Amino acid sequence: MPQQATCPPVPVPTPGQGKTLIIGVLNVTPDSFCDGGRYPTLRHLRDAAEAMIAHGAHILDIGGESSRPGAYPVSPEEERHRVLPAIEALRDLGVALSVDTWRAATARAALEAGAAMINDITGLRGDPEMAGVIAEAGCPAVVMHMQGLPQTMQAAPHYHDVVGEVAGFFEERIAALTDQGVKREQLWLDPGFGFGKTVAHNLELLRRLAEFRRFGLPLLLGTSNKSTIGAVLGLPVEDRLEGTAATVAIGICNGADAVRVHDVKAMARVAAMSDAILHGWNAG
Repeated sequence: MPQQATCPPVPVPTPGQGKTLIIGVLNVTPDSFCDGGRYPTLRHLRDAAEAMIAHGAHILDIGGESSRPGAYPVSPEEERHRVLPAIEALRDLGVALSVDTWRAATARAALEAGAAMINDITGLRGDPEMAGVIAEAGCPAVVMHMQGLPQTMQAAPHYHDVVGEVAGFFEERIAALTDQGVKREQLWLDPGFGFGKTVAHNLELLRRLAEFRRFGLPLLLGTSNKSTIGAVLGLPVEDRLEGTAATVAIGICNGADAVRVHDVKAMARVAAMSDAILHGWNAG
């Protein structure tokens, strides 16, 4: 059983300082759509994490359950068996660790082991105890929008106004979570690109992303290598770097504070260039 962290976790950087935060994706799963099975041992995982940090990652997001379209849940025990050793292997690297989970027990154990942030694809509604864990820990938590569940979400996504309905979801979740003791300033918002949306829905979310700035909370964008890029460009998942770069640049221009990416080296450069255009550049 992984031991509780003996030192405080590395805190999550503050978003909104004119510098886009880069979140590197580390899935310790055999079946994730892009990097499933890429890290068969903790040594492979640590090597990848060190490379991401060297290339500009500010946060590492560890996932122990695939949320690709059609994926089914793993057992809570299997998720923790995957996630907790990963945290233990990476917590001394000097960057904040996030854990991608909707389960309160996994979140609690992850925070005790050294994680500093929880990224919940269900918007903190998949487990009734999650809000309490987040409130008690006082950590940042990502509230993501998803229509349906991973195993069914892409069957027939439908919206009258995708941006308006996602905004309505954020309003409801912010109110519900603050009523349960979570502080508003703990929350980050993610519109859930690819989670229960068609290609047209995803492109509209990206085009109108700035409309979510009205909440005054950090915006996280996760477009990396997703099927919308494949559909537009007619490319397989391993050949979507340029398409991802376009979505990252447009996302930052439209208000994203952080981007969750697999290819940290390339996307950190895209983000740095986008930030310089938007906010100015100082050679010193």
